[in-house]
Amino acid sequence: MSQLSSFSKPLWLVLVATGLVGGLFSGLFGVGGGVLMVPLLLWWSGMDQRRANATSLLAITPAALVGAISYGLGGVFEWLPAIFVAVGSIAGAQIGARILTKIPLLPLRWAFITFILISSVMLFLQIPNRESSFDVSLPTALLLVEMGLVMGVAAGLLGIGGGIILTPALMIFLGQSDLVAKSVSLLAMAPGALSGSISHLRLKNASLRDGLWIALGAVITAPVGSYFAFLLSPRLASVLFGLLTVFVATNLIIGVVRKPKTL
Repeated sequence: MSQLSSFSKPLWLVLVATGLVGGLFSGLFGVGGGVLMVPLLLWWSGMDQRRANATSLLAITPAALVGAISYGLGGVFEWLPAIFVAVGSIAGAQIGARILTKIPLLPLRWAFITFILISSVMLFLQIPNRESSFDVSLPTALLLVEMGLVMGVAAGLLGIGGGIILTPALMIFLGQSDLVAKSVSLLAMAPGALSGSISHLRLKNASLRDGLWIALGAVITAPVGSYFAFLLSPRLASVLFGLLTVFVATNLIIGVVRKPKTL
């Protein structure tokens, strides 16, 4: 009997519950939600790592789009910056796939971990200005594409959603509010997640049925998370995101320390 069939709860219920948690997380922080959905699938459903990663990805595009629309209903819908980031992230994913097998991975992993830790410190110290406007000039557009490139490479290298890198980068380097950064992040991650989902389905790393159950839960709670994001004070929102980055960085460090020979 497989791990999945031996689980005490119906699988669809586990998947929906996972999506509910991931969608809330996605809307609240502007990230894909995989940072929670993957471990939940490992613990609750008995899926292996590959299937958990692939299955959680299937829910990210609908959750991100619903979350972005929710931010739009609140008056924050920065679609133009998101386009530049998305272009960069798609290119970054392709570049990463080509070069990561040819260069040492350990220094790159530590570089991204260091960036995430520095971002967490900056987020603890910074109070986002929600009155700022996002004017996209040529230099800004080029910087957004570069951020997307880093976001795409990091996603492929570390197995994390690019939002954990993009959101603090927009707040720290471009002075954007937490709400604007989360809106851009959600919109920008949707195309890449969709592309990855199609690839996983073709490779049969995940089933469409499982993905739809998770997506169902995620689209229900993504607007709830977005709603609470507007309720949080800028200071509290920044601190909570800083705690999230510390959590992610800690898990990445543990992974590097435990499996140094695979890097």
